[in-house]
Amino acid sequence: MDKIIAITGASSGIGLATAILFAGHGWTVYAGTRNVLRDQEQHGGRPNLHFLEMEVTQPESLERAFATIENRHDHLDVLFANAGFGFLRPLGQATFEEIQTVFDTNVYGVMHTIRAGLPLLCKAESGHLVATTSVGGLVGQPLNEIYCASKFAVEGLLESLATYYKPTFNIDVTLLEPGAIATHFNSTVLSHVEQTGGIRDDEYKSVFETYIGTFSKRNAVPQTPESVAEVMLKLVNMETKPLRIRTSEQADDFVRFKVGQDPTGLDGMLNTRKLQLDL
Repeated sequence: MDKIIAITGASSGIGLATAILFAGHGWTVYAGTRNVLRDQEQHGGRPNLHFLEMEVTQPESLERAFATIENRHDHLDVLFANAGFGFLRPLGQATFEEIQTVFDTNVYGVMHTIRAGLPLLCKAESGHLVATTSVGGLVGQPLNEIYCASKFAVEGLLESLATYYKPTFNIDVTLLEPGAIATHFNSTVLSHVEQTGGIRDDEYKSVFETYIGTFSKRNAVPQTPESVAEVMLKLVNMETKPLRIRTSEQADDFVRFKVGQDPTGLDGMLNTRKLQLDL
């Protein structure tokens, strides 16, 4: 039986790199995008790679996409909830609209994706739900409090699902936790800062300048989306799926104080399952 994967946020970055890699390994890939015609024209010539509209802030868009997959295959082996974006503004500067936009995609978008894709995952022989969070989903960071809060929320969501999805639906659950990714910070996060007034001359200015300087030094050689995709391919082929997996040594080192006693998250999750479900 063909292996089927659906990926949100697959028009660029980790999502696109994963879609291309999996298609090259014979998976049937449904790559979610807001611009199907553009992405199909640029990347759709590859065998096994299909672009579908998946706007994660619009549940009806996801429902249409998964209905298409169901009509063609009747199941889904891996659901990769990858759509999301970074945001660098302190709470004291951010507007409510900006905060809501971050949570609409990074949190509610993941929830919409899981709700829409779960029935198809349940039809697989053994389903696998994966969501991209970040080391920022484990460790709070200066000026990233809104972004980190959104990723902490997804960590809590999937950690909770993991306590019962496997014994109930035979679905493994994993949080994919990258550190800094090449092009992401400069092209997306810093450009947003510039578009919304730049580094303002206020009480946050010195924190901004110090943070950006140390970030650039610590991440002089950031991880590529392609190397994250390789971790994703390794993950789905593991016999025992971890609850958490970092995508680089640098990411592991950054969160070591949070996860040192339980790096994969399985021990803690299984203990919760035992205490609360007696499983």
